[in-house]
Amino acid sequence: MKITVVGAGNVGATCADVLAYREVANEIVLVDIKEGLAEGKALDIWQKAPIDLYDSRTIGSTNDYSKSAKSDVVVITSGLPRKPGMSRDDLIGTNAGIVKTVTENVVKHSPNAIIIVVSNPLDVMTYQAHLTSNFPRTRVIGMAGILDTARYRAFLAEALNISPKDIQAMLLGGHGDTMVPLPRYTTVAGIPVTELIDKEKLNMIIERTKVGGGELVKLMGTSAWYAPGSAAAQMVEAIVKDQRRILPVCMQLDGEYGIKNCYLGVPAVLGKNGVERVLELDLNTEEKALLETSRKHVTEVMEVLEKLGK
Repeated sequence: MKITVVGAGNVGATCADVLAYREVANEIVLVDIKEGLAEGKALDIWQKAPIDLYDSRTIGSTNDYSKSAKSDVVVITSGLPRKPGMSRDDLIGTNAGIVKTVTENVVKHSPNAIIIVVSNPLDVMTYQAHLTSNFPRTRVIGMAGILDTARYRAFLAEALNISPKDIQAMLLGGHGDTMVPLPRYTTVAGIPVTELIDKEKLNMIIERTKVGGGELVKLMGTSAWYAPGSAAAQMVEAIVKDQRRILPVCMQLDGEYGIKNCYLGVPAVLGKNGVERVLELDLNTEEKALLETSRKHVTEVMEVLEKLGK
């Protein structure tokens, strides 16, 4: 198996490191436009293989996609990170051009790959990659829901003073302020979370989750990388190992939840073909309204991309 991660910045390097440590593939290629960056980080990851005891070989390349040829999965992390005061949508013009160029190279060298998009604004960059690649919607997916649910579960574990391992949760919708947390589908060792925490505290956690990325930008002056990189790696592992895990992913909807031609996060079965199946949850009136709000926001940003002619 061969995996390529495009973008050797913080998120991409973290993703490659996690994949190597877990021995998800024989070969992991890092590609970046900055001279020597991908080569250096790939070499650094390879040099700790004797310490952490893994065999996955990491290779770096400065803008040479021939080294990525015949990749099974390609993760796109390229693009500018957020700075304080910026929304994800502020990045659309610059990052759309970057994602388009990267996707063209992916299609040229790895026409059978499954593409995972991490670049922001996530939902619309997934749309850009899908437009450019013309791959089936099941093979162009975005990483957002896994990160969002991880933040949600981490905050819950902290509030309940328990292990995050026992918390299961699901989110729908766009990545960011209009995400749709689903407390009804949140459990702690099988126990509904609503039986363990009061509504006011749960709502505070949900609101913190919605702005989880912004909180980190304010603290560090740039976007997060450990959790996003690990989240992307989890998606890759589910695909490469054909685990058929149920994970929230961003993809083009084609009638699911009554929505067409919009890129939103939904629970899906991930396996060797990418998205094997979309799961449709039985939403109540309030949840449907929140999902519609999220759909409207993502559609508006998609229209901005279309006007840019990217």
